[in-house]
Amino acid sequence: MKRIRVIAALLAVLLLLTAWTPAPREAGSGKASVEAPAATQAAAVEPAGAALPEEAWRMILVNPWNTLPEDFTVELETLSNGMKVDKRIVKDLKDMLADCRKAGLRPIICSAYRPQATQERLYKNKIARLRAAGYTQETAEKEAGRWVAVPGTSEHQTGLALDIVAASYQVLDKKQESTAEQKWLMEHCWEYGFILRYPSDKSEITGIGYEPWHYRYVGRETAAAVRDSGLCFEEYLDSLKTAKAPQMKTEKPQETAGAS
Repeated sequence: MKRIRVIAALLAVLLLLTAWTPAPREAGSGKASVEAPAATQAAAVEPAGAALPEEAWRMILVNPWNTLPEDFTVELETLSNGMKVDKRIVKDLKDMLADCRKAGLRPIICSAYRPQATQERLYKNKIARLRAAGYTQETAEKEAGRWVAVPGTSEHQTGLALDIVAASYQVLDKKQESTAEQKWLMEHCWEYGFILRYPSDKSEITGIGYEPWHYRYVGRETAAAVRDSGLCFEEYLDSLKTAKAPQMKTEKPQETAGAS
């Protein structure tokens, strides 16, 4: 059943893989610079600014090596707590949180959409704290980028990502994974089109440290396929590109005269 679901999702998404992944950050920009893993490089299938076909918006890849274009826009909807998300994910988000609460839990959205200015402030603040702890400017920028995305490379700027914590424990650290809310979300988020974006064993590929509170909307079929595959989003996109690549044709051998 899982194999059928993955195949169905692959077929559904192949047509969407014109979903652009913007140009990598330029070297020498003064921001953390890390060589992109092969999976991340392969996942980039369209140049920055390429038109997105219908529904491909949910497949946007944003990470340390793929930035949002300067003219990126998103239509937002304000949630009851005043935070904003892409209006297209609101129904699935509300359904997920409602069902989590029906299970007797208390999930809280502590961060959602962030404009560029907010991301810049968070990134600079993280660097300042690291500098105060004794890091050099270069190492502080590199370390800060593992926990607070460099402005322009944060999924929060897409409106598709949000941080969810337990009401009883609102600290963004590894202990968050032990809360009943996170256990429920990790088990069920795919049913509503979300994935745990930064798994504990994929940091070298995602470029971001383990975050057991950061969920990203990719659509229900894709979320199910990612879950069944055991891949992170970068690896999953790479697998789709590989599946889409034309297969090498094999020439039919010539028939021998008189062969039966």
